[in-house]
Amino acid sequence: MSWGTRVRPAEVTTSGRIGDSAQRPDGTLKVTGQFAYSSDLWMDGMLWGATLRSPHPSARIRSIDLTPALATPGVLAVLTHEDVPGLNAYGLDHPDQPVLASDVVRYQGEPVALVAADHPETARLAAERILVDYEVLTPVTDAMRAVGHSSWDTPAANASQPLVHPGGNLVRHVKIRKGEPAPRAEAVVVGEYTVGMQDQAFLGPESGLAVPGEDGGIDLFVATQWLHVDQKQICAALGLGPDKVRLTLAGVGGAFGGREDLSMHIHACLLALHTGKPVKIVYNRTESFLGHVHRHPARMRYEHGVTFDGRIVYLRASIYLDGGAYASSTPAVVANAATMGVGPYDVPNVHVDCYGAYTNNPPCGAMRGFGTVQAAYAYEAQLDKIAIELGLDPVEVRCRNALREGSRMPTHQIVDNPAPVQELLRKVEALPLPPQLDPTRVDLREQPGGVSNTTHGEGVRRGVGYAVAFKNVGFSEGFDDYSTARVRLDIAGGEPVVTVHTAAAEVGQGLVTVLQQIVRTELGVENVVLAPADTRIGNGGSTSASRQTYVTGGAVKAACDLVRADVLAIAQQAYGRVVRDLRLAGGKVTSAIEGSIASLADILDGASVEHTVEWRHRPTEPLDPETGRGVAHVQYAFAAHRAVVDVDTELGLVKVVALDCVQDVGKAINPQAVRGQIYGGTVQGLGLALMEEIVVTDGLVRNASFTDYLIPTVLDVPPMTVEILEYADPNAPYGVRGVGEPPTISAGPALLAALRQATGLQLTSVPVHPEHLITTTRTPTRELADAARGTPGPASSPASRVGNDGDAERLTEESKR
Repeated sequence: MSWGTRVRPAEVTTSGRIGDSAQRPDGTLKVTGQFAYSSDLWMDGMLWGATLRSPHPSARIRSIDLTPALATPGVLAVLTHEDVPGLNAYGLDHPDQPVLASDVVRYQGEPVALVAADHPETARLAAERILVDYEVLTPVTDAMRAVGHSSWDTPAANASQPLVHPGGNLVRHVKIRKGEPAPRAEAVVVGEYTVGMQDQAFLGPESGLAVPGEDGGIDLFVATQWLHVDQKQICAALGLGPDKVRLTLAGVGGAFGGREDLSMHIHACLLALHTGKPVKIVYNRTESFLGHVHRHPARMRYEHGVTFDGRIVYLRASIYLDGGAYASSTPAVVANAATMGVGPYDVPNVHVDCYGAYTNNPPCGAMRGFGTVQAAYAYEAQLDKIAIELGLDPVEVRCRNALREGSRMPTHQIVDNPAPVQELLRKVEALPLPPQLDPTRVDLREQPGGVSNTTHGEGVRRGVGYAVAFKNVGFSEGFDDYSTARVRLDIAGGEPVVTVHTAAAEVGQGLVTVLQQIVRTELGVENVVLAPADTRIGNGGSTSASRQTYVTGGAVKAACDLVRADVLAIAQQAYGRVVRDLRLAGGKVTSAIEGSIASLADILDGASVEHTVEWRHRPTEPLDPETGRGVAHVQYAFAAHRAVVDVDTELGLVKVVALDCVQDVGKAINPQAVRGQIYGGTVQGLGLALMEEIVVTDGLVRNASFTDYLIPTVLDVPPMTVEILEYADPNAPYGVRGVGEPPTISAGPALLAALRQATGLQLTSVPVHPEHLITTTRTPTRELADAARGTPGPASSPASRVGNDGDAERLTEESKR
């Protein structure tokens, strides 16, 4: 293993190779507002589509009357399930979701009918005029009870829950069994935790343009994460072959997993084929909240058995994930939560049960972190409980149990790539702490609540918390995970030009920059053109699971290798004798011994060299259904955070003072882009910890707007120190690891740990609301200075140790005294 290196921000270059902070080819357009997103698409004579959605989470459809909508001037088509020419079902893993509801609706917002009109407002008005007679049913809203459990893994006394789907309410149950079934420990720590429903909250709403073709097919320009899986589902619904359904990636305004499932795709195609005109659909914000999947809410019970010196002997865990009305990617999310639910720790005895349930809540699927985010809140809270109960340092407890290269996972898979968990923790712990508040100088900008003048520091307590997390990279459990790339070297205007064509979706993460850097490194050509991502090239896989730099980058590198080999063979032949150490650099064929041989323009003499490659990472295998054994994952990525918070314990206000991260990225292909991913992932973790939650009551979404669904703004983001380590994975191109997901996983638990230290409260539900943090009514005057200096608050009192019952009540009484 090579030593890790600290990567500092590099100067941005307009071109750049591997290791440079190259400028994004789309960066200037996005900053200046000239970039065309999918919602900007336009064609003369196009129509606008609108969707009628169910207002009920569970109901039978008795009848649908389209007459008022059809009578609306400007309306050209009104469609129901009867107008779907192919299969009226789609889905990522299981085609269990209707294109348009026929007999029942299973969640609020389920599409029931479509309208095409000459103006968007006309289409929406006509959709509202459609008359649907519903028989409203009682929704299934509790994931645990949905699968027949009344308490943790206990069958309900009355297990006759209504069925969301005829086959039952269990989407998947994953068991992980390792070691002894009943090991003994010197101390036991138990906790129950809940995580709310988070939204991806991308700013660009779902949108696209469907254009009917002269051949009876359809061209769809759409913002998505996975062109070929979209194409497969659309083909089935339209009853057309893939040669008749052509997809091109339109500008994507954020994704984070929320565009991995279909939204308006089939609907726009249906309307376009029915009317013979281009049809554009753009969701408004409320419809966007209802029209895409979210992060799975979770209920978890964890029990750790430990020795008195803090070493974990066993873990028993029960995890319930609410998948909502349709499966989406719930089966894979369940597997991730189960296989990585232990955390980045070496635990000899493991007993985990993870359940994914159908309910009548909004569908849930892919979101950054993909099952590991929920589990991390539980296992990291447990590690802090262990430290408090045993009187140990929280970082030391984590280091004593840290996963390392050669460790055996709960699935019995050996970790065969670098796993610097201890080093990440020690490095983040060693970063300088922010200065304490000066009790003689009250600056409202530095206080919880800021300049709103809500507090002058009377009840402010400081807390510091740590968390470490890991995430699998790429698709798992035997999935045929590959990407296709075509690389073509031409001469244009006397200069070499390389064109790269993949179907991999650029969703803001910077893949377009990475692919250019790979080509410049491998072929020594500055001018690199990226062809539009579309289905004319083979599958590029999903832009998810932190996989595209690894897999599509690997495909581009492999194609470049073949192109370079051909060019050098041509050069050898043209030179007439063997020349050693030939390479491509600066648009020329060179030799370390003989210097420049010839320009690529002279070598190729008008010819082109092209190769198309399907590239796969090393294989994985399915989990054993009874034990969970199997080489399920291809790679792991690791990150650690330290959070510093100031909490007003009278008002429940929080100021995040610092949120620092150390992460191993294998190889920083583009250091500035890597840092940007870590910053963004950290802020998304902060959002879930402190504010982001879709509030669902009896299956109904109560806050489907950015007025009521809060996401962090620049005012909520603290200073962040980021250190990047580069421990190369020998199995990956350039040694890379996925970057985007790990910081989202560890940031939130670190914040919760800091909040617990500041308040002494257990804080077992996420997100944490102000009312959860109030521990005092008024801090006595003589304690003001201590509070301002950040002197340890209630968490240092033996009576308020995390894990004891009645913490909040004791703390309140102590503060009154």
